Formats: sequence, C-alpha cells, structure tokens
Amino acid sequence: MCVPPCGRMAASSHGLPTMPASAELLIRPIRQDDYDAWKPLWDGYNAFYGRAGETALPDFVTQTTWQRFFDEHEPVYAMVAERDGVLLGIVHFLFHRSTTQVQMTCYLQDLFTVEAARGQGVGRALIEAVYRRAAEAGLPRVYWQTHETNATAMKLYDTVAEKSGFVVYRKFL
Repeated sequence: MCVPPCGRMAASSHGLPTMPASAELLIRPIRQDDYDAWKPLWDGYNAFYGRAGETALPDFVTQTTWQRFFDEHEPVYAMVAERDGVLLGIVHFLFHRSTTQVQMTCYLQDLFTVEAARGQGVGRALIEAVYRRAAEAGLPRVYWQTHETNATAMKLYDTVAEKSGFVVYRKFL
C-alpha cells in the first residue's frame, strides 16, 4: 500500500532523515527478516514508556512477542511502515473476545514511529491499516490506550477515534 504522495527520502541539514511529502510509504505485515530493523523501534517504544536500562523488558518477553507475530494460533499481529527500505514505524495489535459483544474486538497495543517520521502521516497510516485489518476480519471495534502525558500522540488520536472516557486501573500481582 502506498500512502500518497509517493517519492524518495531526503536528509536534513543536520543529517537526520526527513520524509518529504513525495516519499512513498508502504504499510505491510511484518516479516521474519524485519527483526534487526524492528528491534530498535520496539526498544524505542519501550523506552518511551520507561522500560529501558534497569527497567527494560526481559529478552524472553521480546523474543516471545516476536514469535507470536508468526504463530498462526496466536491472535497477535504486527505491521510496519516502510519507506525506501527503511522501517519508520511499527504497530502491534491483537484480537480478543469481549463480554459486551459477540464478535471479537481489536486492541491496538503498541504504536511507534521514529522521531524523524513523526507528523508525516506514518502513525495515521498504521492506525488506518489496523482499522482495515479488523474490518476485514469482521471486527466492529478497534481501541487502544495511551499515557496521559502523550500529548503529541493524542493530537493524532483525537482525529482518528473518539475518547471512550474510561480510565485504566491495574495491579501487579
């Protein structure tokens, strides 16, 4: 899938990649050979939420998560945003049962884009790809949560979904 407009990636004057409006964006399912490019994005996502260094996820969690993407018996999926062969974003989502509807529902669990690609439609394209995947599977709803301090992401989320009004509680056991 090309998210228009399409074209090439350029470099900014400070050496960081920039994505001009004409660059091609491909949203596709993750592949086994994406691991080396996926892992830094996964680590970046986890670091954003304070899971780095001493608080980093154990490697077996990362390895198990990765393996689930390719296990046909697991309802856990991943897609990537790619431009010119470079992964710019990831999205992980899962299908699960609900007590409030008969059909399964889709939980968008992880969404992350590299900083250089933010504000250029990558996150929106990944969310819309999850919407399409859920609709194709006959699911009537996609939902997710974010941290209350993630104001930048919430600006996007406010344009592609509605706030449910629910507050999340949890207790580690």
